[in-house]
Amino acid sequence: MPAIAVDGLTKSYGQTLALDDLSFRVEEGEVFGFLGPNGAGKSTTINVLLDFVRPTAGQVEVLGFDAQTRSREIRSRTGVLPEGYQTYERLTARQHLEFAMESKGVEDDPERLLERVDLVDALDKKAGGYSKGMAQRLMLAMALVGEPELLILDEPSTGLDPNGAREMREIVRQENERGATVFFSSHIMEQVEAVCDRVGILRDGEMVAVDSVEGLRDSVSEGTTLRVTVDRIDDEVLQAVRSLPDVSNAAVEDEQPPTLVVQVEGSKTAVLGELENRGVEVHDFSTAKASLDDVFRSYTTEVQAR
Repeated sequence: MPAIAVDGLTKSYGQTLALDDLSFRVEEGEVFGFLGPNGAGKSTTINVLLDFVRPTAGQVEVLGFDAQTRSREIRSRTGVLPEGYQTYERLTARQHLEFAMESKGVEDDPERLLERVDLVDALDKKAGGYSKGMAQRLMLAMALVGEPELLILDEPSTGLDPNGAREMREIVRQENERGATVFFSSHIMEQVEAVCDRVGILRDGEMVAVDSVEGLRDSVSEGTTLRVTVDRIDDEVLQAVRSLPDVSNAAVEDEQPPTLVVQVEGSKTAVLGELENRGVEVHDFSTAKASLDDVFRSYTTEVQAR
């Protein structure tokens, strides 16, 4: 049974279509990244999962429960870090966590939770004096109350410095190792790439791609990009490289010394061997695959028939 099952989800606000026949699955025990530009429908999707917003059409199940009729059961077993949530200025961190425990009907240790998010020194300090990063850490601690089966994290790195973002990723890994499913919405590619098993990309309310990070890379990249710095290059050598079976494209960058940029599906040694056989001296070379940022741009800004 999937942790989240969305089938034909449509949501309209008057004449505005926020979600258009959206369908996807999040398997139990996986970390699922949910990507999309601003206005793509990410927050609307999360609000439907938690029954904060009712769908216009479609079916949504979370942890095996209907999201509209069994929302109380879902929330009791789910930890949520919502985007833009405001803390209560007059309440301490301890009081925030006690409120979360009471809401879920569970017992937990506020000090232990705050230690996990590196906020234990603020245990009895009122949240009105918190920085944005401190408030975000407190919200993450509240999401962890009661060891939830499902974590829904909406832009969890907001306000965090690099160390805080790294600690957040480690917490995601720890929770996943404990057995929790994590639904991770973000626009920061590095965060998603570092922790997610699979990624879904949302554009204009539609899911345009769902796959592993490596699978998404392969879908937009013609293999590996090989950059070779050489002592010289001419048209005859360039055409010889282009004719190799595993090469889909090759071009010369106007640099000194010249750099040959090759899209190669197979081994790079065939390209290097061809250059050396033709008397070309190879000074240096490097390889790179498409980044998740490249994938994101491809699916959200380029007009392509997929």
